[in-house]
Amino acid sequence: MIVGHNRTDIDMSRNLETAALRAVLAVADTGGVTRAAGLLSLTQSAVSMQIRRLEEALGVQLFIRAARKMEPSPEGEKLISYARRIMVLNDELLMRLSPESFDAELRLGVPYDIVAPQIPNILRDLSIGFPKMRINLVSSYSRTLKQDFQAGEFDMILTTEFPPPEGVEVLAKRRLVWIGSADQRAVASRPLRLAFKETCLFRPVAHAALDAAGIAWENAFDGDSETVVEATVAAGLGLSVRIEGLVAQGGCVAIGPEAGLPELGHSCICLYDNGQAKGALADALRAALRSSYGAAD
Repeated sequence: MIVGHNRTDIDMSRNLETAALRAVLAVADTGGVTRAAGLLSLTQSAVSMQIRRLEEALGVQLFIRAARKMEPSPEGEKLISYARRIMVLNDELLMRLSPESFDAELRLGVPYDIVAPQIPNILRDLSIGFPKMRINLVSSYSRTLKQDFQAGEFDMILTTEFPPPEGVEVLAKRRLVWIGSADQRAVASRPLRLAFKETCLFRPVAHAALDAAGIAWENAFDGDSETVVEATVAAGLGLSVRIEGLVAQGGCVAIGPEAGLPELGHSCICLYDNGQAKGALADALRAALRSSYGAAD
């Protein structure tokens, strides 16, 4: 005799639409319908309708509009937690059933100072759906990456530059900030000691800002190693410059305006894509780069 369980407490005809769950995650990750629509290649009204229909089906409010952002409600936070797991399984199954997942290979270039923490997270997430993927990652300076991209060495590259060249895809515009050691003991030194590689695009920006402010400076580092630059800064032996929100780790911290150092302006994070990389892995990488680096302006 076969004994079954009669689950009369659950309506088995009700199902959550994965497209609606993906819309909820996109809004939660980007903070608004406009950016989510761009990420999903949908209209704003389509994204809003998907969320509204899901709210009506569940009988809860998923988002609360706060200032200029949409913040998840308590019910929304609960849904988002489950939705992430559902979508990971959904994408993993689709990718594992695709022959592409076993032989896809891409060449990606990223400037040294914006590799972490985004790129490790992106590669980890992609590896779930593409267990045998091959992404050849090269870290260098934007100028070098652009030259190699033009020579056909990469499928995609990220750069940090301002102003951005005409026609390039700008993922985000962010402030440049001074960085130093946690005790900030290098801030008061005069001449102000600086640590940059000679080819760093932020080096002439820092020099020009200090000259305009009448602050004397000198080089505290001569060499071609970003690791040594960061070690010099973390030791309190000099200052350097990074993009806000992407400050180097290992004891380096952003220095606020109260230190009296001049403003440095902005830099743009740009995506160069030759469009020749095709398939699910290439599309997933593009989406991940846009989402991870374009979330903050």
